[in-house]
Amino acid sequence: MLLFRSRSGSVDEDEAVRFLEEFHAESGAAARAPARQRAVREEIRRTGTYRHTPEELEYGARVAWRNSSRCIGRLYWRSLRVRDRRGVSSGAEIAAECVEHLREATNGGRVRPVVTVFAPDGPEARAPVIHNDQLIRYAGYPGHLGAGTGDPAGEPLTRLATRLGWRGRGGAFDVLPLVVEGRGEPARWFDLPADAVLEVPLGHPELAAFAGLGLRWYAVPAVSNMTLEIGGLRYPAAPFNGWYMGTEIGARNLADTDRYDLLPAVADLLGLDTRDEATLWRDRAMVELNVAVLHSFRKAGVTITDHHTEARRFLSHLAREERAGRVCPADWSWIVPPLSASATPVFHRLYQDADLRPNYVHRAP
Repeated sequence: MLLFRSRSGSVDEDEAVRFLEEFHAESGAAARAPARQRAVREEIRRTGTYRHTPEELEYGARVAWRNSSRCIGRLYWRSLRVRDRRGVSSGAEIAAECVEHLREATNGGRVRPVVTVFAPDGPEARAPVIHNDQLIRYAGYPGHLGAGTGDPAGEPLTRLATRLGWRGRGGAFDVLPLVVEGRGEPARWFDLPADAVLEVPLGHPELAAFAGLGLRWYAVPAVSNMTLEIGGLRYPAAPFNGWYMGTEIGARNLADTDRYDLLPAVADLLGLDTRDEATLWRDRAMVELNVAVLHSFRKAGVTITDHHTEARRFLSHLAREERAGRVCPADWSWIVPPLSASATPVFHRLYQDADLRPNYVHRAP
């Protein structure tokens, strides 16, 4: 779905002014706020929208991460690298910038948080759209009676890319192309070059047979299906990434029954009795799958964190925000990890949730 704002849906002046007040206050430049606010009000009344300065965009993108209630890894929100690509409009140029984003974020395995911001939605022209939910995603090929191949989460984009002319190999880990609509252009697909997609083959430190499963996962989780909202402006194409927490891969992507559903295969390798739930074969298989993920990323020199470490870091972030007098929104169901939840310190407390702006907001697929 393309997001389009008509002239009648112009930017909310008050929302823009609130953002500018916050920006100038946190930047130590409160005295300059009134003049900038007057200029923005005039620009909105004249055109229906306004343009962020590079400094406002950088601040807004970072604070959007700080305000993301579902993210446990916000301690380093100030380190987010902001790539301002608002002047890029064609599908081919956008795809090329996404490739550069991945190269910069991958950083030889020392993953860096990066966001690339393309043109915003506006009254005169619709914004470009990236149809991928992540810049890197594996294809999903549905099969008879659910016996498909690849990642079921990739099936919608696989269908779209196939309709546009892309052909996958039918493997379990086929990297999907980027599917992009530039301004005034139809959707097109663009292959990701191999040097932009760092993948980690998965092995186990003690179970040699694990490598025979032929598993791997990509290094950079670059989310591209969320709209960056800053001061009333909406940027539908703004892919961003941090680095992986191991459970995202080992307890969800590879373990969920509607994803790769690998717990039975791992349990077989471990010789566990899968006929009786009381053997806790699922739990034991999940732990070893997560051990394999963390071991493999570290062996490959690729940044990753475990859920116990990240839980402690989140509480440090929470304490910092409270000392700064700010609300730190947190969704308990997302902050608490999906493995050994009660063994982490984030489990044993409640949080204040709030829908703050700036923020990264889910958009309709």
